[in-house]
Amino acid sequence: MPTVLLRQMAVGQEGVITKVTAEGELGRRIRDMGLVPGTPLRIQGRAPLKDPVAIKLRNFTLSLRNNEADYITVEVDEGK
Repeated sequence: MPTVLLRQMAVGQEGVITKVTAEGELGRRIRDMGLVPGTPLRIQGRAPLKDPVAIKLRNFTLSLRNNEADYITVEVDEGK
């Protein structure tokens, strides 16, 4: 399965987080939100200017800015 940055995923696409490359305070914050390797997610929607992105994971919806999404690599499920 191909891997892409979370920012590049389309609305409705699903995948599993494979890597979080952010370090320091931003990395801790991203991980504290539940965005860790092995976590399945679905792109719920995007704001009109494509930023932020709404992500559905672990029975809740999370809004993430594109500059934060650039640190998250996802293995995309091509069947969805």
